[in-house]
Amino acid sequence: MKAVVSEKGQVTIPKQLRDRLGIRPGEVLEFEEDAGRLIAVKQQRRAPLDSVYGILRVAKTTDELITELRGPAALP
Repeated sequence: MKAVVSEKGQVTIPKQLRDRLGIRPGEVLEFEEDAGRLIAVKQQRRAPLDSVYGILRVAKTTDELITELRGPAALP
């Protein structure tokens, strides 16, 4: 298969190849050069929650966090 590079450096990946490889609009491709060849590698999609997993690790319990925010409980 062939493709032409535009003046802006853009290349259209042939539809047959996009369909076969599952490349969709917005998909990220990584380009590599190897011995004069251009290689495009489709990046694997990460699960949406994988990117935020572990951000909110807290070593305190919920009760400790509430006490820290509100202060000690007032006795009647």
